[in-house]
Amino acid sequence: MQYSAGVGRTTAALMAAVAVTALAAGCTPSAGDGAIAKPSGPPAGSASPTATVGSSSVGGTSGGAGHTAPSASAPAPGGGGKPCTASQVKVSEAHQAAVRPTGTGTGAALVSVTNSSAHACTLSGFPTVAGAGNGSPQRNTPLATSHTGSASTVSLAPGARAWTKLTFVNVQGEADGSCVSGATPVTFPTLVLGVPGAGSHQIAMDDGVLAECDNKVTVTAFSSAKPS
Repeated sequence: MQYSAGVGRTTAALMAAVAVTALAAGCTPSAGDGAIAKPSGPPAGSASPTATVGSSSVGGTSGGAGHTAPSASAPAPGGGGKPCTASQVKVSEAHQAAVRPTGTGTGAALVSVTNSSAHACTLSGFPTVAGAGNGSPQRNTPLATSHTGSASTVSLAPGARAWTKLTFVNVQGEADGSCVSGATPVTFPTLVLGVPGAGSHQIAMDDGVLAECDNKVTVTAFSSAKPS
């Protein structure tokens, strides 16, 4: 009796295992050649997932609430850019200003600085001025400089100009003239104009030479507007 009961339990266990195997086999689809069929893709018409980075859509249709792709900003008017360097600018000759102190000397001169490069750059501040002895920048006489007006940053697109006005203590009288202060008038064949951040540039008067008194000059800040 004990042996028969053991055989019965063994037979029941084998039958249960066969039933589980058959059930598992019945749940697995097979291809016609007996190979296991691969699962099909998502149903037709279902949307593919879209990953969103920041406010731009990637992998799907852009737009949608809260997912508008940003547009590139337009360049700022006037050029912007980094500060102008010496290699980017060209300084004009000095030209007698229409509005100047009375006298027979130079009185006042206008000078322009042109952005001669292919890239926008900026100028800011006041120039320095020196008279070049015998036309030599190495033998120059720095002039005591006073500022008039306030400085602001001027954005220069390629080819654009900024202006400054130089007003001197004018020479009085005829011939060699005289100075109101009693000093002797001085003449310089050329000037050395210092442009902030953009080097020193030797320039001449476009008509004659610079004649001034007291080695003083008043300068305006660089501006996009041409002074009178």
